[in-house]
Amino acid sequence: MRVGMGYDVHALTEGRDLIIGGVKIPYEKGLLGHSDADVLTHAIMDALLGAAGEGDIGKHFPDTDGEFKDISSLELLRRVALILDEKMLFVVNIDATIIAQKPKMRPYIDEMEKNIAEVLGIDVDQINIKATTEEGMGFTGEGRGISSQAICSLSGPEEFSYNAFDAEARCMSCSGCIKKAEE
Repeated sequence: MRVGMGYDVHALTEGRDLIIGGVKIPYEKGLLGHSDADVLTHAIMDALLGAAGEGDIGKHFPDTDGEFKDISSLELLRRVALILDEKMLFVVNIDATIIAQKPKMRPYIDEMEKNIAEVLGIDVDQINIKATTEEGMGFTGEGRGISSQAICSLSGPEEFSYNAFDAEARCMSCSGCIKKAEE
């Protein structure tokens, strides 16, 4: 079992869409960043990359590279999923918190969980997203920015008994278990 944690923060600014968890949230400001500045997805990517021993998002998607200018963070998450697949690592679970004074996140959390689960090829019950305020204190509490924290656990194929899976079933996010079961 591998565990990773991630954190991200971006300033709120006018003239940008507010994208969190791949959801466009109606709000007067958006997050400032090189990509779409999706703090939740960035924190999750850093947690996954950390658990995989693959550094962080800055290593893989530097903000000095024009390829990533205004890119959807869900696309970057797709690329992180490929890194996990190459290392034969499977997402066991993800737990994340969005820290924002405004806007309220609860109406959008189910869609965020669905978006992230779909990109990673996991069940939505393997991801839990929460939101909190900071009671008006600090950078996020004063409404100057939004941050997010995430933790995840990953497993490798050595932690699964291939005989435990029905050959018709799909093990986690790849077909490796099916291939092993057929051998």
